[in-house]
Amino acid sequence: MRKRAAALCGTAAVLATVITSVPAGADADAASAPPAAAKPAWKKCGTSAYPTLQCASLKVLLDHDNPDGRRVTIALSRVPHTAKTYQGPLLVNPGGPGGSGRRLAGFVASTLPKKVAAQYDVIGFDPRGVGASKPALNCRPKHFAPVRPDTVPLTPALEKANLDRVRAFAEACGTKYADVLPYIDTVSAVRDMDAVREALGAERISYFGYSYGTYLGAVYAKLYPQRVRRLVLDSVVDPTGVWYDANIQQDYAFNDRHMAFMKWIAKHHKTYRLGTDPAKVEAKWYGMREALAKKPAQKKVGASELEDTYIPGGYYNGYWPYLAEAFAAYVNRKDTDPLVEAYENFGAVDAAGDNGYSVYTSVQCRDATWPRDWEQWRKDNWAVYDEAPFMAWSNAWYNAPCAFWPAEPLRPVDVSNDELPPVLLFQATDDAATPYPGAVAVHEQLRGSSLVVEEKGGNHGITLSGNACLDKHLAAYLTSGEVPRGDGGADAVCKALPDPKPLSTKKKGASRGSTLHGLLGFHG
Repeated sequence: MRKRAAALCGTAAVLATVITSVPAGADADAASAPPAAAKPAWKKCGTSAYPTLQCASLKVLLDHDNPDGRRVTIALSRVPHTAKTYQGPLLVNPGGPGGSGRRLAGFVASTLPKKVAAQYDVIGFDPRGVGASKPALNCRPKHFAPVRPDTVPLTPALEKANLDRVRAFAEACGTKYADVLPYIDTVSAVRDMDAVREALGAERISYFGYSYGTYLGAVYAKLYPQRVRRLVLDSVVDPTGVWYDANIQQDYAFNDRHMAFMKWIAKHHKTYRLGTDPAKVEAKWYGMREALAKKPAQKKVGASELEDTYIPGGYYNGYWPYLAEAFAAYVNRKDTDPLVEAYENFGAVDAAGDNGYSVYTSVQCRDATWPRDWEQWRKDNWAVYDEAPFMAWSNAWYNAPCAFWPAEPLRPVDVSNDELPPVLLFQATDDAATPYPGAVAVHEQLRGSSLVVEEKGGNHGITLSGNACLDKHLAAYLTSGEVPRGDGGADAVCKALPDPKPLSTKKKGASRGSTLHGLLGFHG
């Protein structure tokens, strides 16, 4: 998740300052609305992986408060129900913001137990501005093309180079999409979701969202509580942290997760020959970073690209064996080929997502107020770097266009809600992208919700990834609405799956976990 999610901010004082950014007339019953939308015209668009997938599109208002205004297109996908028992549409979202959700419908439908998936029309969608939706934003093509300036601004020249890049990105967005940016935000996306519900002819929808998709779902539930049938939130954003403070808290969590990776490498010293002391292994990693800052590997992987490559390991430990091999090859043999391959497989996948990043910044910069004084960014991020250097400045520059954003910000949505049916939350205790306290905060804010915890789990996006205990609760809820109830903070606790083992000579195919994390990307 470069969505940089939330952490510890659940006090009453903070909650009291959070104001719903719902436009006038946007309550669920009285929202201004155009004439009923035409039903989507579904056409086959299946792939070898998801052969039953269908696609369609829907026109929605750019400005939902202007029924006579411009319309934009939302791209949809569907795996239709096949069972006699029909439970309505299940909308799914992979997060971001900026993540394309159309393939996720195929994944969810094929990975849920067949008896469960068969009871739903599983609906994927590309939110406004994303993917196949039109217009699809691309503010500044090749913004992440290598080799970029070192993210750590140790000299005035490096700071200026990075500032020039983020200013250029914000200015490009404002120039190309001046008429669109005021409507690229979470509330507008939520109102699109309700337009999808209406076009599907459903009185209520069920929803299953990961990462930023949990915030999207919680905001939908706030605006349209009576239109929620079932709500599943996996890897939960703390809405009281959107978005500046949340990113800073995320830096500490990613640093901890990076250290967990260093410990794993030290545990497997016989394989990687990088030492048995995690602190010394970490020192070698930073030594590699320093060397690449001076001489990028194959003129492609410098210090910034190295961060792009290893940040995904903070989301999913299934990448650790590949990242460790690249690290070991560079340190022990001066072999850059595995490192460049790892960058192309993990780092460049995220960095090449010009559309996803354009929507990411557009939503986050519009959703909430960001500091406009660069001195505050400098002070705050050097303070983080002193304690948690792994992602501090990479994350800062990733979000820094918000310091110069051309659209006026909204205020975050207070998602607290006591009007919902039981809601099911899933959270790993050591998730770096959406730290655990955020799930606890949302559990408290959504009265009657149930929290299922993966104890000592560190991955982001934990259901449908091979943990049978978690998936049992998910299947039961989607089948009958049943949720676990406990006496403590968590209503149910599942053990985390074991960490991966080093790669064998016979590499196995991708797991369900890696398939899911490919769909989620590295935003949130």
